[in-house]
Amino acid sequence: MGIVERIIYTLANNMMIQLVIIAIVMDTIFGIIRAVKEHGFNSCFGIDGAIRKISMVVSIVLLGVVDALIHINLIGFLPIGVKEWISANLGIGVIGIAEFFCVLYLIYEIVSILKNMVLCGLPVKSVWLKVRNILQKYTNELPDSDELISEEKVHENK
Repeated sequence: MGIVERIIYTLANNMMIQLVIIAIVMDTIFGIIRAVKEHGFNSCFGIDGAIRKISMVVSIVLLGVVDALIHINLIGFLPIGVKEWISANLGIGVIGIAEFFCVLYLIYEIVSILKNMVLCGLPVKSVWLKVRNILQKYTNELPDSDELISEEKVHENK
């Protein structure tokens, strides 16, 4: 097996990359459902989201190639709780550059999925708020929550 085939096989069987792809698909589906519910399908907004998601996948693939060429373990850069969860639940002890970015993208996508679920009317608002509050300890790069605040005001006025 040549190096290109080995890299493709490694990337295709990487659980972290698979999780990011699943999260991107889920977020896209819930975003479409939300747009249909709100009668607000905006092509500019959709194109921006698609560009962001395609960029995530491209960056993970390219960083996976870098990981195949040079072996770097970045697990020490993750918060202890995240590191312990990944080790215990996924059996991963080495986090390459691609997996490190996968963790960041997963966090972003999970918050976005929960936000879209809330805006679709699913009963997960308390989960979304807890996750958002936990993540605010580690980052200020969370998806915009202005939509949820304006949604709350609409429901309060009814």
